[in-house]
Amino acid sequence: MKQMFDRDYPVTSILLIITTIIFILMFASYGFQYEGLEALYQFGAVHGYTIQADPSQFWRVFSAMFIHIGLEHFVVNMLTLYFLGRQIEAIFGSWKFLLLYLMSGVMGNVFVIYFSPDTLAAGASTSLFGLFSSVIVLRYTTRNYYIQQLGQSYMSLLAVNLIMSFLPGISLAGHLGGLVGGALGAVILPVSGERYAFTLSQRLMATLAYIGLALFLIFMLFQRPFH
Repeated sequence: MKQMFDRDYPVTSILLIITTIIFILMFASYGFQYEGLEALYQFGAVHGYTIQADPSQFWRVFSAMFIHIGLEHFVVNMLTLYFLGRQIEAIFGSWKFLLLYLMSGVMGNVFVIYFSPDTLAAGASTSLFGLFSSVIVLRYTTRNYYIQQLGQSYMSLLAVNLIMSFLPGISLAGHLGGLVGGALGAVILPVSGERYAFTLSQRLMATLAYIGLALFLIFMLFQRPFH
């Protein structure tokens, strides 16, 4: 990368910088134990049973998307964010791209705390899966040829990454949640030049679906017996 901050893609740049700083701080604080359970927990990895026992720990649903488990995890996700983020930030615009990124990551982590509450999970992949699914959804509604082609190419990449989600140590729940969050986000957030791709009622329904699903899973988490 020629520069750390690209003015054409400010949100992608800021996300890369913040995540890199946190990774460096983890290493500075824990040395080569930076990918251990203690380091991950202290820096904000998400854990369903922790949140169930202490709802004030809900901030982990947000922080976990900036934490990574080891160098390979960090490098792969940051390279993906660098290329994917620039493309999608250009499509949605900076502020809507940021909201899409956060919506995807939060929904992914809500899926984690409900479907795999005993797992200590972290990583930007919840958000990245949402970015993939957002453009795939737009592929079927937009008249923009570039977005259609991009969505087509993302389908193959998404299929490969979904298959890899079944490997040990990878959060399938988080990836699926990110997909759902990004798909709904694509409907909710109007794209420049494609404001009429979805009707107002469709956007309202998608917004209610996002909020309703997240609240339902959180509610059900607190109804289950604590382990």
